[in-house]
Amino acid sequence: MKRAGILNRHLAGALAALGHGDTVLVCDAGLPIPDGPRLVDLAFRAGVPSFADVLDGLLDELVVEGATAAREVTEANPAASALLTARLPGLALIPHDDLKAGSARARLIVRTGEATPYANVLLRCGVFF
Repeated sequence: MKRAGILNRHLAGALAALGHGDTVLVCDAGLPIPDGPRLVDLAFRAGVPSFADVLDGLLDELVVEGATAAREVTEANPAASALLTARLPGLALIPHDDLKAGSARARLIVRTGEATPYANVLLRCGVFF
């Protein structure tokens, strides 16, 4: 049994399969999930697990070379916006509809229980060397 890190076997396995340039969408409970990408649904109840907890856990395990979020987050969800800009320097902002359209090309989608608007981010994997 793992001693630390992500213990969810479905999520840990999906992360281990990622490579350079693959994208991971971390999303709130309300974002429409497209057919196609692998989905690990962590949502349990409204707010559990939180977007912040899941994002921090993923950032502890992934090399991230870029990230994209919805432009609307800055006004509609200042707390999520502050979290994203603090954790992801160089965060790109695009229209929410473009982020939703891009989610179909993600290699992995991780759905949280977050129940606040626009708490979504698309992470682009880098390499550790």
